[in-house]
Amino acid sequence: MNNLEDLRDALRRFAAARDWDRYHTPKNLVMALSGEVGELTDLFQWLTPEEAARAMEDPELAWNVRDELADVVHYLVRLADKLDVDLVEAAFAKIERNERRFPTSSLKPVE
Repeated sequence: MNNLEDLRDALRRFAAARDWDRYHTPKNLVMALSGEVGELTDLFQWLTPEEAARAMEDPELAWNVRDELADVVHYLVRLADKLDVDLVEAAFAKIERNERRFPTSSLKPVE
């Protein structure tokens, strides 16, 4: 079973085999991540909300969405690795903080 650690290790090997590790500084990785998010944004920029919800029904768009999401994940995982951040731990900690910030008792019913 593949998991985040497997992906991290595969990305480490990929970068090392190409001698890219020297370029994978936190600053460069943040910039690359931002660029990839921009490419993902571009795919949805002019879609209506309804079209965006059906994006994966269009084979070409679906392929591009998957490809850009993969790039985003790759750079995010690589950045977290360089900064020694456990992404899963950080994500769950953020959910816990958000649960305290936005308790369900404060939600108003949607009419």
